[in-house]
Amino acid sequence: MQVRDVMTSHVESCTNQDTLQDVANKMQSLNVGAIPVVENGQVVGMVTDRDLAVRGVASGNTSNTVSQVMSNKIVTVNADASLEEASALMSQHQIRRLPVVENGQIVGMLSLGDLAVREQADQSAGSALSQISENQTK
Repeated sequence: MQVRDVMTSHVESCTNQDTLQDVANKMQSLNVGAIPVVENGQVVGMVTDRDLAVRGVASGNTSNTVSQVMSNKIVTVNADASLEEASALMSQHQIRRLPVVENGQIVGMLSLGDLAVREQADQSAGSALSQISENQTK
């Protein structure tokens, strides 16, 4: 089974010039905790609810733009990759969400939840989650 078979294909994004308030509002309305930062169709970063809270609000930077709080070392996965490859990337990089790309352009998002909803992927998702959680508790 490939990533494209289980990914979320309708992905909302933001730009690195969006305000933290705009991104927080978008997260709330979409009920998501992470939004990819996209420029010209390419993923250049990721902003999470934790980024907004810790790098934004807690640091007193609420009037800043996404570029000041986003993570810019982004790991992506190709839509044609296997679920095992995606799970291995998530484990290796300690991440719970992967932007999915084709020809460098974002086409979806893959989360541990997406892996878990597929019966065939339960083992991959469980393995990735246990490795991610194990390393975060050390």
